[in-house]
Amino acid sequence: MSQIDVSKWQHSHSFGQETRKVGESRTLWVIAITAFMMVIEIAAGVMFGSMALLADGLHMASHTAALGITAFAYMYARKHAHDRRFSFGTGKVNALGGFTGALLLAVFAIVMSWESVERLLNPTEIAFNSAIGVALVGLIVNGVSVFILGADHHHDHDHHDHDHHHHNQGGHHNSHAHHSHDAAAEQAEAGHDHNLRSAYLHVMADALTSVTAIIALLAAKYFGWIWMDPIMGIVGSVLVAKWSIGLLKQTSQILLDFQAPQPVLDQVKHAIESDGHSQLSDLHIWSIGPNRYSVIAAIVSARPEVSEVYQARLDATQFPHVTVEIHAA
Repeated sequence: MSQIDVSKWQHSHSFGQETRKVGESRTLWVIAITAFMMVIEIAAGVMFGSMALLADGLHMASHTAALGITAFAYMYARKHAHDRRFSFGTGKVNALGGFTGALLLAVFAIVMSWESVERLLNPTEIAFNSAIGVALVGLIVNGVSVFILGADHHHDHDHHDHDHHHHNQGGHHNSHAHHSHDAAAEQAEAGHDHNLRSAYLHVMADALTSVTAIIALLAAKYFGWIWMDPIMGIVGSVLVAKWSIGLLKQTSQILLDFQAPQPVLDQVKHAIESDGHSQLSDLHIWSIGPNRYSVIAAIVSARPEVSEVYQARLDATQFPHVTVEIHAA
């Protein structure tokens, strides 16, 4: 049998994961800031004998480790973007990093709640001025981190398509369309980056802890409401737990190949059936990275078109891997 050169029908399955994401740079900046403050607070706590400073420094150490997981996920996905062992690229490493971060958030919420209940049952003496000072410093640092991770960012996307199709013996067309990019595009929206969202929620949790602590400490210092400190801790832990559950739900759906959200399904359905004589008989769309979806579509048509016609109706940036099966009605 003669050899066929199929190179022009082949393409990379990295889907843009080899490019450095904006979330990676932001996370590294936040890690540097957090680690710097962690060292200062631990050193000051040891030098001046302040348990409040030492405790907050160790608390920042735990969040530095959590943010480190986020940074590792970015770098791993980028380094292994062309590893052929990943059938659809390393985009889901992003979701796995977010899932891991969400689990750590849940642990953080449980620890916050446990400590707060312990303080409520067994009140301890508070060094108000030192504690308020530590909380203010923490709020400033976490406020800067929230700003860095939450800043809006927009990107333009350039792409081109590579398609191929063949006929099988059953008389219908089976086609596998591939879309790749000259320079792989970054994620369309930061909101789809669950790894970045995990890091953002960690610093938000820290900022929330600082705000509630300041409110509770001021109330305790000036009104004698010692119970406010643990109560605000419980309120904060409930909110953090809610954030972690939401992120766990989002990331687990991606890791388990849940069907894409209904607006995405409707978008593809409308594009494929826009000619008036084609209809989808089967459709599977699942996430393979931030704002990246793989599509398998079975189409029944009274006037079947070649595969390229249907593929051209979908945005190659959002749908970089499309498989189409066409049946003549």
